[in-house]
Amino acid sequence: MDVDAFAAEHGPEWQRLRTLLSRPRRKLTAAEVDEMVMLYRRAATHLSIVQSRSPDPDLATTLTRLVLAARAAVTPSTGFRWTGVRRFFTTAFPLEIYRAGLWCIGTGIAFVALSALLIAIVAGNPDIPLRFMSQEEITSLVEHDFEAYYSSAAAQNFGFAVWTNNAWVSAICLASGVIVLPALYVLWENALNLGIVGGVMVGHDRTDLFLSLLLVHGLLELTCVFVAAGVGLRIGWSWIAPGPLRTRGQAVATAGRSGLVVALGLVPVLFVSGIIEAFVTPSPLPPVVKLVIGTLAWLGFLAYVLVCGGVAHRAGRTADVDAADREAVAPTA
Repeated sequence: MDVDAFAAEHGPEWQRLRTLLSRPRRKLTAAEVDEMVMLYRRAATHLSIVQSRSPDPDLATTLTRLVLAARAAVTPSTGFRWTGVRRFFTTAFPLEIYRAGLWCIGTGIAFVALSALLIAIVAGNPDIPLRFMSQEEITSLVEHDFEAYYSSAAAQNFGFAVWTNNAWVSAICLASGVIVLPALYVLWENALNLGIVGGVMVGHDRTDLFLSLLLVHGLLELTCVFVAAGVGLRIGWSWIAPGPLRTRGQAVATAGRSGLVVALGLVPVLFVSGIIEAFVTPSPLPPVVKLVIGTLAWLGFLAYVLVCGGVAHRAGRTADVDAADREAVAPTA
């Protein structure tokens, strides 16, 4: 293809499109808006031709910028709306967790059972912890380090570090769930760590201290991890068994959008968990009071998911994007 001849032939159309784009949209007449849409479509076609038939990077770059600018003008953003935020937290987020409930519950039961088994094994065999830490480290953990960890930094700094770390772990579980094994590995690592530390504490008769500190924030924190892992594994299962009426690509796309909703929604929940771990867990409040605070936060989250998610599910609502924003699907025979 002769690039110079192609540019000379269609250059006036591109210049006209630039002229229309430079003017405020509200000052364009109906005929000019129609013209801009037509020129945008033609420019997109020209870009496709250049990319497929010509190696000229300058012309391709120029047309790409023009097409992107035209697309933004033809399909402008609707802007920020509080109704979208309200719909996200009252419908989309709890609904997706509600629909993935069996996956999340199954993940939680498996994790707790495995952790409890590891704790029992480590507590009953003093030689096992020595494979992971020295006797001095074990003694320091039991007598000081486990409790001191929650006061190892200023509360606001510690809370931020915990929040970001938990968000990162949840994100890994969610994102890696599509290939299944990495998510299971992350869960195993956390269960192993909990089993070793818990086994050491239980084996040295510090069960009360271990549970009184862990459960305060752990109920909500671990529930978020179970939710992330459950939804992530659900995404992975969607390409293993997409169902009879969907391709694997369609199944993964739908489950992936659900996963993104859950990922965004868990951020403020993990923030609450981090606040509890930073300000409540190490506080001088009686253990019973701290446990009540942590339990109320946990039960509040469960009630929120069951009530809001259940209502949305029974009403037949969806958390997916609008149909116009989804991939186009053509029926096949």
